[in-house]
Amino acid sequence: MSAQYHADEANIALEEDAKPIESEWDAWLQVLVSHLCVFNSFGFINAFGIFQQYYSTTLDLPPSTISWIGSSQVFLVYFVGTFSGRTLDLGHYRLTLFAGLSLQIVGIFTSSVSTQYWQLLLSQGICKGLGDGLVFCPAVANAATHFAGNKWRVMAISSVACGGATGGMVFPAIALTLLHRINFPWTVRIMGFVMLFNAFIILSLAASKPGKRKRGPLVEWKAFAEPPYLLYNISMFFGFIGVWLAYFYVRPFSRNVLHVSERTSFNLILLVNGVGVPGRLVPALIADRLLGPINTFIPVMLFAGAFLFIWISISSVAGVTVFTIFYGFFGAGVQSLLQAALASLNSDPKRVGIRIGMGFSVVGIASLIGSPIGGALIEKADGAYLYAQVFAGSMMVAGSFVLVAARVSKTGWKLRERV
Repeated sequence: MSAQYHADEANIALEEDAKPIESEWDAWLQVLVSHLCVFNSFGFINAFGIFQQYYSTTLDLPPSTISWIGSSQVFLVYFVGTFSGRTLDLGHYRLTLFAGLSLQIVGIFTSSVSTQYWQLLLSQGICKGLGDGLVFCPAVANAATHFAGNKWRVMAISSVACGGATGGMVFPAIALTLLHRINFPWTVRIMGFVMLFNAFIILSLAASKPGKRKRGPLVEWKAFAEPPYLLYNISMFFGFIGVWLAYFYVRPFSRNVLHVSERTSFNLILLVNGVGVPGRLVPALIADRLLGPINTFIPVMLFAGAFLFIWISISSVAGVTVFTIFYGFFGAGVQSLLQAALASLNSDPKRVGIRIGMGFSVVGIASLIGSPIGGALIEKADGAYLYAQVFAGSMMVAGSFVLVAARVSKTGWKLRERV
């Protein structure tokens, strides 16, 4: 970071895209790059259950207050996508990645020295979240453009999304291994060094397809005049209000309600993210080979919502373990199919970045408010999780119903139509 570059060299290294990608191998290499981008962003976010419990204990603050750190991060990942997706369309992919990765590194290292709530909100919530938002949307959109019209498109995008699962296992594993051997600040710094290593790989290999879009508005409002796109975004708003609750609160639930050991609660975070790998790839394979992304998305979201209702009945370690496995699978499917289905609703590769970015912004607002509402409901119930579980489950089931309406508006009642 301290090395000096001439202005012309910096422009060449950061803003100029690499040579046109000509082989399938090169396209899959960009999937790896995007996977690492998601590893650095959503991998860390999916492990927020670690911080939710730790911050609540050490800062002596209510769950809803702590949730704003994680939900702000998720919101910025998606909301900033409206603008960062546009940079891919305009040919500034590598420059955007550099800016985002830099903010991620600054955010993680400053959070390691933060001791007050407002410092953590600014460093981990805002700074890290801004960096995630700059990196995430262009990375997903870039992978989608390389597989436009390809039968493996959904699988490629879902492989990118698997970065959220691999990162969601690595970061809790670091915390489980180091937190009691060194201390919290150095544990977070080790996580930062992992992100820094990934950043070097990303910037070394990242390349986008040639072809710039003419300058225009940041938002294509006419996209919302298309009923399938409008209904799809309404569906995602409902679904993503509820999807994060278990990721943030399964560890606090296991500690405060079931009174499990700290190691067991860490293992639940590892488990919910570990099953996220097949949870992203299996629905993607079904979508690619059999049903299409939206047809696959409907039952995946419905089952995720159903398991949030099943969570209400959990009263044992075995029960919460089974819940974590099944919810981790379907919750991961919701996260990965969001991106694949958004890409499938757009037929113009030059507009895929802005269309995905717009959809991400809608999802970001839902993600911002969902977990704090859940935390407030837990406080209202004096530490019981019933109200929060019913709220999150209802939102996801409602989202699956609206997704059916989006599907019907696109193809009618043709049940065998792949979409």
